[in-house]
Amino acid sequence: MIHKGKINYLVVFVNLFTVNKLLAKKIELSLRLLKNIILNIGKYIQMLWVVCSRPEKWGVFRRKLFEEIQTIGINSIPIVALMSTFMGAVIAMQTASNMDSPLLPAYTIGFITRSSTILEFSPTIISLILAGKVGSNVASEIGTMKTTEQIDALEIMGVNSLSYLILPKVLAAIVFFPILIIFSMGLSLVGGWLSLILSGLSDTETYIYGIRYYFEFSNVVYALTKTVVFGFLIVSIASFYGYYTKGGALDVGASATRAVVSSSVAILIANFILTQLILL
Repeated sequence: MIHKGKINYLVVFVNLFTVNKLLAKKIELSLRLLKNIILNIGKYIQMLWVVCSRPEKWGVFRRKLFEEIQTIGINSIPIVALMSTFMGAVIAMQTASNMDSPLLPAYTIGFITRSSTILEFSPTIISLILAGKVGSNVASEIGTMKTTEQIDALEIMGVNSLSYLILPKVLAAIVFFPILIIFSMGLSLVGGWLSLILSGLSDTETYIYGIRYYFEFSNVVYALTKTVVFGFLIVSIASFYGYYTKGGALDVGASATRAVVSSSVAILIANFILTQLILL
């Protein structure tokens, strides 16, 4: 007959063994995830090294660059205009509705709308929206070319497929994203003005005075610097996931999803780092 104390020790031993086994499995999964992240970062850096090589034919490169400016930049104007106008309107109305203290001057509405738009909303929020639109488009386009062996055909013909496909997209984003963000800033301020006039919460002169009050051009430089970095991250990360797609149509969709998520996370991390380096 087994003693009761021995049974209790046996149960404790089995429970400890089960917990240790689950813990070991979680540690193994974490290490495997960390390994995949490090490998992907290495492949990403290797890809950028090849992408940044000198174009073989400048005429072809110039034509591709203008095509990508059309696809990535100009085709993004409607969504940027819509989001920026309503974003500025909401910021202005929320600021005006929460100004309960008589100590706050009336021009604070314009000042806060301008500061919020230039420093954070236009460069960061619009870039996150573009990560969804442009990033998914780039990843799915290159991923489809990869799965249908079009990239292999370029390699057989002796074309540097990475430089041919990705470099024009990256340069188009770096060149045109700042233009989109300047456009977004202007429309956001206009949207704020329209919302205040239509709701009767402020007048034009007070709002414009608040926009002009203590204006620092360095804030615009900071916003555009962030935009250039964000544009580079969005297109290069999306191109990476698209180029290394394996499988069929379902894998192209999965690559596009991973591209959007990864570029959004990269934007948030880069936003924090650039704010520390430039503003503080």
